[in-house]
Amino acid sequence: MSHREVLTALSGLLMGMLVAILSSTVVSTSLPRIVSDLNGSQTSYTWVITATLLATTVSTPLWGKFSDLTNRKVLLQVALVLFVLASVAAGFSQNTATLITFRVFQGLGAGGLTALVQVVMSDIISPRERGRYMGYLGAVMSVGTIGGPLLGGVLTDSIGWRWNFFVGVPVGVAALIVIQRTLHLPPKPKKAVVVDYWGAGLIAGGVSLLLVWVSLGGKQFEWASTTSWLMGVGAAVLLALAVVVEFRSKEPIIPLTLFTNRTFTFAVIASLSVGVAMFGTSVFLGQYMQLARGQSPTMAGILTLPMVLGLLISSMVAGALISKYGKWKPYMIVGSILLAAGLFLMSTIEYDTNFFIVSVFMAMMGLGIGMVMQNLVLVVQNSVDVSVVGAASSSVAFFRSLGGTIGVSVMGAVLGTKVSGYITDGLTDAGVDPSALGSGGSTSIPDLSAVPGPIRTIIESAYGQGVADVFLIAAPLAIITIVFVCLLPNVELGTKTGIQRAAATTDGPAAGSSAATGSDDSEGGAAPVDANAASPAAKGVAATAGLAPAVSSAPATESTPAPVAATGLSGSPAPVSPIDEGDAAADVQRRHHNHTTTATGTIDTIIATGAAEVAGHPVPADELAESPVFSSLVEEKDVAADR
Repeated sequence: MSHREVLTALSGLLMGMLVAILSSTVVSTSLPRIVSDLNGSQTSYTWVITATLLATTVSTPLWGKFSDLTNRKVLLQVALVLFVLASVAAGFSQNTATLITFRVFQGLGAGGLTALVQVVMSDIISPRERGRYMGYLGAVMSVGTIGGPLLGGVLTDSIGWRWNFFVGVPVGVAALIVIQRTLHLPPKPKKAVVVDYWGAGLIAGGVSLLLVWVSLGGKQFEWASTTSWLMGVGAAVLLALAVVVEFRSKEPIIPLTLFTNRTFTFAVIASLSVGVAMFGTSVFLGQYMQLARGQSPTMAGILTLPMVLGLLISSMVAGALISKYGKWKPYMIVGSILLAAGLFLMSTIEYDTNFFIVSVFMAMMGLGIGMVMQNLVLVVQNSVDVSVVGAASSSVAFFRSLGGTIGVSVMGAVLGTKVSGYITDGLTDAGVDPSALGSGGSTSIPDLSAVPGPIRTIIESAYGQGVADVFLIAAPLAIITIVFVCLLPNVELGTKTGIQRAAATTDGPAAGSSAATGSDDSEGGAAPVDANAASPAAKGVAATAGLAPAVSSAPATESTPAPVAATGLSGSPAPVSPIDEGDAAADVQRRHHNHTTTATGTIDTIIATGAAEVAGHPVPADELAESPVFSSLVEEKDVAADR
């Protein structure tokens, strides 16, 4: 596919990914007002975000596994339809419980888009070229991740927060139409589809219970309580059973054999902290800007633009450089260092820190995320077998979302506890009763416009310090990312698309080579050849590059014709005609090359020797005699020569 053809097919995928990311981020700056209008608490605030991340996390490996078994295009369209319908329903919510419910269904659709877009990209773009296209994807994700809050703020201040959910609907519908018209994938070989229902259920149950436990612990129940122990042990048991089932399953949702691949294992560990940084910062920066700096939702979004620009620039530039030079590791190491530095610096901010300084810190985080996030998927897709690329890609996204979901839950719990304590201490020191904040107490999302000036300063200071504490939790995780990015094997990027690799695997060595459309140093593919324009000699060269002639040294028979040669490898072949046996013997001595031999002649013998003949490297006549298939064509040798 040309660059233009790839971009045409990619346009619908990028629109779908934009919709998925917007669903998680567009409400972040609007949440204080949404939760306040729906009479929610800090717990509700966290769960509106966590519900979507939870559903996305749990469903991502399921979508990825199904993509290895069934039609990927249809799965993409199903995910888009589910997302659009859930978005419309969420926009009409009348309370936080209803909103959280429909956010779950939004997350299910977003999980499909998150998993499948990158899998389909691996089908149509080679790893070497995928770097710059991953840059486009990273740019879209940056716009959705950090630009979403800006859009949400503008909508909330202008026409109402419900349009946060409606705004993605036309984009989703447009993506559905574009994908139908522009994305054309070859059909998968028909085979019985085995669904690992037990594994899916246990993974979903274990991860969900784990996240609920982490989110509610310390607020709805004490960490040392019976409820806490039951939930923690229950999650561990379900996940342990899931591991057992996945080992025994014929088609596991997450093939555990992937963890024998060092690249996959290290990328999974590194992606955990990237998820915390990507999701956590977008969520809690919105609270910082509004509740610590007193900004409107619109201004809160605008003030996060440095992070948007950092992510956009680094993903595009790093992707282009990776495609140009084929080197990916230096950019990922630099990115992981920038991410860690940015998180540590963000842990020093306060409610009155200079905006320029905060902008520099945010830009550093954006640059780091842009260099690391999508390239982790790229190196995994480059290192695993094509038959499990869907499961592998979605597993990286799964652990990234898992890290983000747990991170947001833990960070939200810490923020709620810290802010409550800081406000209580501040009010007590000022001689004010903490109940002055209203019936919700210090755990409610306050409306700063209705709070007296001195109390407002105490609340702003509490949120500024609380958000800084949240970033301090995330910072050590970024050190883990640096370590495991450095440990990633520096494997060269391949040059075959997923479709080409799958065709070579399905058709076998001979067919895969003779029909090669790309090359890969690690796979021995032939150079690209236009089947309609290339000369017979050029086709022979391409075929011979991937075929070792399988011929035998059995005694010659008198009826076997000598091979003929072609000249003019770069143009039209010279006229060919039979030659006599005597001339053939001398000709063979001059041009004979060593060839692999086999005990029996097969159709591969004919293909290989024919390709060698056209390429100008014929084999001796006596080595062809052993093939019964070739012998049956002897009587038509003159016709073949004329052709």
